[in-house]
Amino acid sequence: MDAVAADPPPGLLELEQERRNDRIWVSTDEEDHPVGHLRLHIVDGAPHVEQLSVDPAHGRLGHGRALLEQAQRWATASGAHRMTLTTYRHVPWNGPFYARQGWRELAPDELGDQLKAVRAAEAAHGLDRWPRMAMVKDL
Repeated sequence: MDAVAADPPPGLLELEQERRNDRIWVSTDEEDHPVGHLRLHIVDGAPHVEQLSVDPAHGRLGHGRALLEQAQRWATASGAHRMTLTTYRHVPWNGPFYARQGWRELAPDELGDQLKAVRAAEAAHGLDRWPRMAMVKDL
């Protein structure tokens, strides 16, 4: 999946907008160095995990789970009743990770128009070379 890893990061303008909207969180190590981040967008009126990334050297230490929990607290405080995301179905730190956190796969007929557009854009970008799915977490 080198093509996925080679994707350029979001631009500073997009990151600044997410920061101003309180929809980006950073996890740090014991020396306060950033090791992970989570970015939320709003899709079909619900918070949508646009990106959750943790440096592999700091994986399996709870950073991803803590970021996801923080985003869920934000979503709940914002009045959301659910969150969505798209991810790789079989990559252990993707689909199986989210399932362990209480997320479930959305059936194709459960996707809203904007989430369908997200999936179509991912497919057009070549991400469907590996099995992907949309997931939801009821809050």
